[in-house]
Amino acid sequence: MNGAQPLSEAARYLEEAAQAQGFLTAWAGLELPQPMQQRYRDWLTQGRQAGMAYLERNPESRLNPARRFAWAKSVLVLAAPHAYPPPPRPSGGVRLGRVARYAWVRDYHHLLWPHLEALEVLAQRLGLQAKGYVDTGPLSERSYGVLGGLGWIGRNAMLLRMGEGTYLTLAVLLTSAPPPPARPYPPRCGRCTRCVTGCPTGALLGDGTLDSRLCISYWTIEHRGLIPPALWPALGDWLFGCDVCQEVCPWNQRAQAFWPGFAPEPELAYPNLEDFFYLSSKAFERKYAGTVFLRPGRTRMARNALVVLANLGNPDYLPLVRQGARDVNPMVRATAAQALARLGDFDALLPLTQDPEPAVAGVALALRQARG
Repeated sequence: MNGAQPLSEAARYLEEAAQAQGFLTAWAGLELPQPMQQRYRDWLTQGRQAGMAYLERNPESRLNPARRFAWAKSVLVLAAPHAYPPPPRPSGGVRLGRVARYAWVRDYHHLLWPHLEALEVLAQRLGLQAKGYVDTGPLSERSYGVLGGLGWIGRNAMLLRMGEGTYLTLAVLLTSAPPPPARPYPPRCGRCTRCVTGCPTGALLGDGTLDSRLCISYWTIEHRGLIPPALWPALGDWLFGCDVCQEVCPWNQRAQAFWPGFAPEPELAYPNLEDFFYLSSKAFERKYAGTVFLRPGRTRMARNALVVLANLGNPDYLPLVRQGARDVNPMVRATAAQALARLGDFDALLPLTQDPEPAVAGVALALRQARG
């Protein structure tokens, strides 16, 4: 890498402090290679960011952080492994559907940020300027992970390394320290395509890129509106996120390492679906404060739960679907209409044909007419 030189004593001390906090570390230069930058621009041009408009904003600042931080020369990449074991399933409630592994703990933003702040303070004491990010700014953490030799981009579009697999939560610390020479991590996917063939929706393109328009994680976490009925079967029982492309990866089969600050919680790994229908939005925010469930919020978690219940096809849970049909939010009611039709409860669907929200009434009416 141009401008690379041996790591300074201050930078080495900073890295050792990060490692003492339990992080895997790697140093990368600030400037991303042009092919890496162009790959991201092409991805945006092809529309594969789906509805995540924030990824389109200021792409040049994302790809060239020096525009915002003229002092920055390097990036200290931090990785917190999260291959922790599942917690015990709680008793009681309606605990159906799967939650992505990273969401079994408190929101990683809150867990990692105090450590980034401590490293910022330490850097200042060492005579360095530093700025930390935990998935909170326009930076390509995975690209810097590759550039620094932390791992390689697997066919599932995730940063992958032997030992920890893809179960890695990333953070970065921009610093004024000169970067050391790059040490690339050799790609070791070989001919394996298990993630590509295992993806239920065909979202993986096989070249290390992802089409978010087909990704279950996008639809269950990021998407703000109704989930198209044609996608429902492929979503299966995924309530929040999706781990299929990680679960089938051979490098993840034996991964067991996890950062000591992570503590999986039963109520997050196996949430009670009743919470999404019977709690008010304020009560939901109180119960799930400090968790990533706040990103979709109560209404979208209720939407996801209805899709799961419809896909499972068990009429024993119709009372919960009927409760969804009475929800204060029209998106939840419209989703409940689809779920009721799929479960064959057209009597409960009838009131929704008179719903005050025209979009909900239209969905319910069309479903009853389609029945004949």
